[in-house]
Amino acid sequence: MTQSDARAIPRAPERSGAAPAPLDHALVRPIIAGIMLAMFLSALEQTIIAPALPTMGRALGDVENLSFVVTAYLLAATAVTPLFGKLSDIHGRRAVLLAAVAVFIVGSVACALAPTMGALIAARALQGIGGGGILPIAQTIIADLLSPRERPLYQSYSAVMFMAASVLGPVLGGLLTDYLHWSLIFWINVPLGLVALVTTDRALRKLPRNDRPHRLDFLGAGLMVAAALVLMLALAWGGRRYAWTSPQIVAMFAASALLWGLFALRLARAPEPFIPLAMIRDPVVGGIIATAFFSIGTVIGLTIMTPLYLGLVLGLNASQSSLALIALVAGTTVGSLIAGRMIARLAHYRRVPVAGLIVSVAALAVLAADPAGVSLAGASALLAAVGLGLGPMYPVTTVVIQNAVASHQFGTATGTLNFFRQLGGAIVVAAFGAIVLGALGSAGDAAALDTLAGVNRAAADFAPTFRWVFVVAGIFLTSACLAMMAVEERPLRGRGER
Repeated sequence: MTQSDARAIPRAPERSGAAPAPLDHALVRPIIAGIMLAMFLSALEQTIIAPALPTMGRALGDVENLSFVVTAYLLAATAVTPLFGKLSDIHGRRAVLLAAVAVFIVGSVACALAPTMGALIAARALQGIGGGGILPIAQTIIADLLSPRERPLYQSYSAVMFMAASVLGPVLGGLLTDYLHWSLIFWINVPLGLVALVTTDRALRKLPRNDRPHRLDFLGAGLMVAAALVLMLALAWGGRRYAWTSPQIVAMFAASALLWGLFALRLARAPEPFIPLAMIRDPVVGGIIATAFFSIGTVIGLTIMTPLYLGLVLGLNASQSSLALIALVAGTTVGSLIAGRMIARLAHYRRVPVAGLIVSVAALAVLAADPAGVSLAGASALLAAVGLGLGPMYPVTTVVIQNAVASHQFGTATGTLNFFRQLGGAIVVAAFGAIVLGALGSAGDAAALDTLAGVNRAAADFAPTFRWVFVVAGIFLTSACLAMMAVEERPLRGRGER
């Protein structure tokens, strides 16, 4: 295939001539409501579990493997995301989304009934498989329903769902665990999941069909999933379970590199590769994947590291820290909504995410200059500015990549995008964790435990550490900004143009 052929495929004429007539907005709304509920289920499960972890460890008599309750879900969800996207292109969105929600419900019941920590970890992996399929298919359904010019606002709503879940999840998880029973954080998914099943089943019967007969490249899919799993396990265990230079971690990185190499070879030789070469060679697709990898990955990393910064450097208690963290989340939500409205109206829509990234880098530079010298109000304002700048990355990356591919590749493109978002998050979290855990280790085991338990120590001890966290975050976002600036601005199609 020549380079010109590769560039031509994403603009294939099939978009216009064979496209079904767009649905009336009165029919679109119930479909959107159904998939939003399914997305909320998946997002809530990533945060609701955190307050219950200590109680689970005591109840099941295993604290050593408690971190795998979180890791198993994230690993499974990330690994299967591109697979579900591809399956939806083959078998249709409705069938695959219903299957994902059903697997999620079954996994939730298995979690609630788990008699041992091992059984809980396995059930969480099953739950993650279902949860990992919900988000990319839901975003793909929005692409099936609406033109690229109409999508940004609705795609920004999905970011609001995730931000709301990130705030509501820990609160709800804490209440259920403290006043009722930890298993209820899983049982609650059953009625919500059944409502989502019924709602989406009815609504999606009206959904336009863009699926086509494809052959699923099982070998390619297996190589990609295996490569991602090994890499993410290495990132999760490095510096925690094993030293970064240990034989175990080195071997895992080497194995992941080998598997990625075999996957690339398979893409070049397969009759119908798992991810079409013409799609990933497209400069818009490649640029957006790079942008999402660095920007969304940094959002995930900052969300995890911000509470540590607020406690270790500023000496804030849990309630004060929650205010500053809510500022970050609120800024991200507002930025996503504003971008959703702006990029649909601007010819040069690329300016919105580029300006946002510049604002975020500037706010991080202020934090890096004097991490210990800001007040609670100052930290909240700066974190809100960081979130405001990063919020546009959610709708923009999704809409632009879907605008660059043919309708029968929406699922594959969206699944691939979400996969690299999550993979970026794993790598950014590992980078931040290596910086912070290195400082905690150098402080001595007893002092580190005292610090994490809430014993006040001098802010100067950890201010240089988090200066480097903010500097590295700024470097990642600068990389995202450069990648976004290199993306070609292809006009967003309007209603009826596919």
